[in-house]
Amino acid sequence: MANGHRHIKFIIIIAPSKFLDNTISKAVILARGLGTRMRADFSGANLTSEQTKIASLGIKTLMPVRGDKTLVEFILENLSKAGFSEICLVIGDEHQAIRDFCASLNYDISFAIQENPLGTAEAVLAAKSFSDGENFLVVNSDNLYPLNALRKLRELNQTGFVAFSRKGLIEKSNISEDKINKFATAETDESGHLIKIIEKPETVDESSLISMNCWLFSPKIFTACRQIKPSLRGEFEITDAVQFAIDNLGEKFIAVKSDEGVLDLSSRADVGKISDYFSNFVN
Repeated sequence: MANGHRHIKFIIIIAPSKFLDNTISKAVILARGLGTRMRADFSGANLTSEQTKIASLGIKTLMPVRGDKTLVEFILENLSKAGFSEICLVIGDEHQAIRDFCASLNYDISFAIQENPLGTAEAVLAAKSFSDGENFLVVNSDNLYPLNALRKLRELNQTGFVAFSRKGLIEKSNISEDKINKFATAETDESGHLIKIIEKPETVDESSLISMNCWLFSPKIFTACRQIKPSLRGEFEITDAVQFAIDNLGEKFIAVKSDEGVLDLSSRADVGKISDYFSNFVN
């Protein structure tokens, strides 16, 4: 005590908070599809009894693709290594098998229900509560994305997407040249921001950037998903929501370019191709 006054020292402890740490940790896996193509019989597919069972159910993400290891296990493994620690699977009420399987895995997994399979934009909307106002990743449940691309997208810490090269997808995936035209292409400006996304383009040339539905979204995407109209096939498409967000909400998506491959599990014919990939390229 000096001159009758006490000097009091205050120590302020700041606890970690999601509001202080802007690192993106949340990832949404779209797993609500009906699996129509997977259910369809394919006489040339040499499947095990378990693979045949899963194919008949149409639950592609539970397909064993390397021994007993399923596609969803590989997806979760890459997401975790890329730094995404909170996972939400968008499923249907009938997908109890996915819940049961994921319960045995050592990940922080929650579920969101898309009551009717009305398209990818509706699936993203189902995850609104999970996102809780934060930016989040969205990926498909029937694609295995390269770890490096996922890391780079997360490190953006802002809205963006992975733009794959045509050559990389053909040479390093199980995606044939004929199938490339079924994916959306992306047009970017000089600064690398997405200008236009084209679903089912007429042609895909050597310089085309291809979207495989690997996005980093802000909460603005939910507004966009509510504003769009059904596509010609009667579904609410996430690509339409992205275009709406660019044109009307001022959203900017940075393209993370990648020459790597993406494994695509659409039908029974893809099962053997993916298994061969793991045998030939993965230790």
